[in-house]
Amino acid sequence: MKRSEAPIVVVLDRLVLLLMLSILAAILTAAMTLQYVFADIPCPLCLLQRVAMFGCCFGLIQQLRTGRSERGSGISLVFALLLLVISVRQTLLDLFPRPDHAYIGRAVFGIHMEVWSVFVAVALLLGFAIRFALFGAPRAAPETEGSMMRRFARGLGIYVVFICAINLLSVVLQCGIGECHTFGYRLLP
Repeated sequence: MKRSEAPIVVVLDRLVLLLMLSILAAILTAAMTLQYVFADIPCPLCLLQRVAMFGCCFGLIQQLRTGRSERGSGISLVFALLLLVISVRQTLLDLFPRPDHAYIGRAVFGIHMEVWSVFVAVALLLGFAIRFALFGAPRAAPETEGSMMRRFARGLGIYVVFICAINLLSVVLQCGIGECHTFGYRLLP
């Protein structure tokens, strides 16, 4: 690789990371919109899938902040694998109808959320694989403090922390300190 190409590779790498983080933030926002607007209360496995997605987000935020190592990408990969395991388990549980059991929540474009989570996990793993294949492991320093990409990454990171806090509050209201259920919010009258 020529010396003059390195900054372009680093910028493209950052753009890929920002795109991944933006898509995950949009998915989590859509899930919470379904919960609050359409009263689709998430099941315990759905809540675990959100935890895995937030873990992926925080790994991406870490990767965007440092850029010197691939630790953030490693964190995201671990959570993407966790997301895949949880969502495949739930999809397999709901594959065949059982007595007194129905899908929880709405279908989006005819596909239920746990199946979408399988697609998201596979897309994340594929995205990281393609990123490493194309860009290797760029170990460049993060952008200068005032750059537009850095400001966007910081703002998106703050947004993810905000929706994570809202989600945490929602889980406490739904579950209290006991077992979670999908019938309502335990701590609300």
